[in-house]
Amino acid sequence: MSVSPLRLSFSRVRILVAAIALTGTLFVGGCPVGPIPPLGPLLNPATGLWSVARSAVLPKQFSGVIPGLGSDVDVVYDRRGVPHITAASLEDLTRALGYVVARDRLFQLEVQSRAPEGRLTELLGPAVLELDRQQRAIGLPWGAERDEAALDPRSESSRVVRAYAEGVNAWIDGMGTGDLPFEYHLLGVKPRRWEPIHTALVGKRMGYVLAYDPQELWRGKVERLVGKAASDWLFPVNSPIEEPIRPNGSNRTRFEFTPPPDPIEPQTPVARGADEGLWYKAAADPSRHDGALGSNNWAVAGTRSATGFPLLSGDPHLDLTLPSIWYEVHLIVPGDIDVYGVTIPGLPAVIIGFNRNVAWSFTNTGADVLDFYRETLDDEAAPEHYELDGEWKALEQRIETYYAPDGDAIATDTIRFTHRGPVRATSDGPLSMRWTILEEGFSMGPFIGAARSSTVSEWLEAMASYPGPAQNGIVADRAGNIALRSTGLYPIRPDDGDGMKIRDGSSSTNDWQGYWPLSEYPFARNPRQEFLASANQQPIDPHGAYRYLGAHWENPWRAMRINRLLRGDTLVTADAMRRYQTDPGNEKAELFVPAFVEAARGHDRLTEAAGLLEAWDRRYTKDNDRAVLFEAAFRELIDRTWDELIGPGTDRRIRTPGEAVLAGLLRYPESVWWDDLRTADVTETRDDILRESLSVAFGRTKRAYGDPDGGGWRWSELRHANVFHLLGLRALSALDLEVQGGPGNLNPSSGSGRHGASWRMVVELGPEVRARTIYPGGQSGNPASKWYVDRIDQWVRGELDAVLFPTVPAQLPETDIAGRLTLQGEHR
Repeated sequence: MSVSPLRLSFSRVRILVAAIALTGTLFVGGCPVGPIPPLGPLLNPATGLWSVARSAVLPKQFSGVIPGLGSDVDVVYDRRGVPHITAASLEDLTRALGYVVARDRLFQLEVQSRAPEGRLTELLGPAVLELDRQQRAIGLPWGAERDEAALDPRSESSRVVRAYAEGVNAWIDGMGTGDLPFEYHLLGVKPRRWEPIHTALVGKRMGYVLAYDPQELWRGKVERLVGKAASDWLFPVNSPIEEPIRPNGSNRTRFEFTPPPDPIEPQTPVARGADEGLWYKAAADPSRHDGALGSNNWAVAGTRSATGFPLLSGDPHLDLTLPSIWYEVHLIVPGDIDVYGVTIPGLPAVIIGFNRNVAWSFTNTGADVLDFYRETLDDEAAPEHYELDGEWKALEQRIETYYAPDGDAIATDTIRFTHRGPVRATSDGPLSMRWTILEEGFSMGPFIGAARSSTVSEWLEAMASYPGPAQNGIVADRAGNIALRSTGLYPIRPDDGDGMKIRDGSSSTNDWQGYWPLSEYPFARNPRQEFLASANQQPIDPHGAYRYLGAHWENPWRAMRINRLLRGDTLVTADAMRRYQTDPGNEKAELFVPAFVEAARGHDRLTEAAGLLEAWDRRYTKDNDRAVLFEAAFRELIDRTWDELIGPGTDRRIRTPGEAVLAGLLRYPESVWWDDLRTADVTETRDDILRESLSVAFGRTKRAYGDPDGGGWRWSELRHANVFHLLGLRALSALDLEVQGGPGNLNPSSGSGRHGASWRMVVELGPEVRARTIYPGGQSGNPASKWYVDRIDQWVRGELDAVLFPTVPAQLPETDIAGRLTLQGEHR
C-alpha cells in the first residue's frame, strides 16, 4: 500500500516534535542562546508545528500573486526542487526569485539579514547580545545604510534589489498559517518584512566572513612579545612556499625559507582594551578552522581535456548549515538571461554558475583591505570631535539600542565614526577603522552582467566593477578560453606601504590614496600550462609583485595538491574534476611525515610510532587508520613550537603562524624557536620537539582509541562533517557524517566539522553545456520536506548530480517536473 507524501510529512513532524523536546537548548553559530521555549503553542494542530506539514508538499499546480508584476511568470520546479523561472523582464524575474526563495527559506532570510544588522536579540534574546554588539561595533549596519543612500534608484541594480524585496514580501503577505516556518512557531515570533537594505546587509555579512582580519591589533601584541623582526618572519608578507594563482612559468612549487630571527625578551605586555574585544571577534585565529574555511576552483583548457572542451570546477568552502548557504536556481528572460547556479538567500542574482556559453566560480582572495588609525579626540571618555590636519572635525554618533523579543530594551551602545569608519577605545589608544567593505556598495550589477556574458572577455568586463570582498574569479567559455582574476578593491597606502601598522589619524596624508587600477589586478588568461587554479594562496609570485596585497596567506597545501594533480593529467575528464574535489592526498603530510620519522630513528621508544607513520600512504581516506596519529603529532608540534606566542596571563597563543612557516623552521634544527620555554632546565632542538610530539601523540592516541590495529583509529570514526540546523537543533541537523579528507586536503574538514565544501560544481562547456553539482542539504528549509536533506548522502560520497538545464523549462518531461507555479500581478 502506498503512503501519501502528506502522511509522510506528518510522520516527520511527530519525530520533529519529540526531537525538539529532547534538544533542550538553542544554538546560533555554535553558541548556546538559551533553552527551548515552552512547547505548548507548537502542539496546536491548527496553528502550531503540525501545520508545517501542509507546506512541505509541493502542489503539482499552484499560483501566487506579486503586486507590481508586469506580466505572468512561470516557475517549473524540477525533481530536485530547483525552480526554473521564466519571466518577461529582469525585474519580474527578480520578483519571482524573491518569492520562491522566501517560500523555501524564509527563516534563513530573517537570520541572514538580522545577523549583520545586530538584531538577533529581537529573535533570541540577551544570550546573543555580544554577537549583535560586535556587528554594530564594526559598522556593518552603518555601511549598509551608506550603500543604500548612495545607490542610484534608477540603476538596474537598485531596481533589482527593490523587485526582490517585493517578491519576498508578496510571499509573506500571502502565506497562511501552515506556510509559516516552524522556527517562528518555536520562537513565538513573526517574520519581518524584507527591505531593500537587507540585501546590502547580507553583502556586508559576506564581507565580514571573508575579509575581516584586524591584523594590526594582534600584530602589535606579537611584536611586543617577540620583537618586530621575529613577528615579520612569523607572519610574512610573502608565503615561504610559493604556488601562486597567477602562473609564474615554473612547473613546480618553490620553497623560499629564510633563517628565523631570534625572539627578543618579552616587553611589558599591554592588556586588551574593554572595547577592543568587539573588534577582535570571537574567532580571531583562522587556525580554528583547520583550513576548512577556504575554497578551491580551477579551469582546464579544451586542449588539455579528454573531450577537447573546457572544464571548470567550483568548490567554495564555508560554514555548513541546514538549510545550506546556497539556493539553486535557473533564471530565464528570453533573449536576455539564461543562467543556472546558486544564489545566496538575500542576494538577487546567481553568484556562482554558468549560462549557455560561460561558467564561473570564486575563491576568497584574502587581501588586506582593512587599516587602523590612531585618533586624537577632544575627550576620550565622551568625545565629540577628532583632530584632522590641525582642525577639529565632528564625530558622527549613533545610539544603538538592543531589544528583546518582547520589545523591551536590554542594552544601549554609543558608536562614533570618523570619515574613515568606527572609532573604539583600545590598548593602543582610540583607533578608527577603515575597511573597503564599509565604504563601497555591494552591487548586483557585476553578477547580472556575468549572467549575460557570452565570452570570457565579457565576463571579465562585467566583473571589473565588483568592489568586494575581493575574490579570485575563474571563468571559462565555449570558445576554449580560460581566465582568472583576483577582483576587488585594493587600497593604495601612502608611499605604497603595507597595511600592517597603525597609522597616525591626525593627518589626511595617511589616508588611502585610492585603489589599484584594474590593469594591476592579479590576472592570467590562457596560460601555457593550459590550466588555472586557486585555493586561497598568495595570488602573485613576490618576484613579480610590486604592490602590497596582503600578508599571512592561507596554508599552501590545497594549492600545491591541485596543481600537482593538474600537472600530472594531460587528458582531464569531467569525472576526474569531480574526483579531485575530494582527493585524499595531503601535501602537508608529504612534507612533515618524513621529518617525524627521521627524528625518531635510533630511538627505541618511538620505533612503533615512527613505523606506523612511515607505512602510511599519507592519504586521508575514510578507512585509513594512521592520519589520526599524524594529526595528533602535528597539533602537538604546533603547541610545543610556538610557546613563545602564548599571551601573558593566559594559556592561549595570541596568534598561530601559518603551517608554511613551521615547514620553513624545519630547515633550522638549532633555532631557539624550538626551545620550549616551559622546560627551564632543557634546551630543545628541532628533533627533540619532533620526538616528544610524536611520543606524546602516540600515547594519547592509544589511550583514547586503543590498539593501532584494533579499528579505533579509523579516520571516519574520529573525524566528521557536521551540518547543523540554523538554531543548532541536533535532531534537525546532519551530524557525524563520514567524509573523505582532512586538514589541508582539497576536501578539508575542520575540527568541529562545521566548515567545509558548501557547493561543488563541474561544468563542461561543449556544444551542449553539461553540469553536475551538489551541496550538503536540500532546497527546502522545512524539515518535513523531502528536499530538506536529500542531497547529503551524495555530498558525503563525493558524488555530483546532473542538473536539468532546459532551454524551455515547461517542456521538461513530466517525470522531471515536481510542480508548476504561476505568478500573477495583483489585479489579474
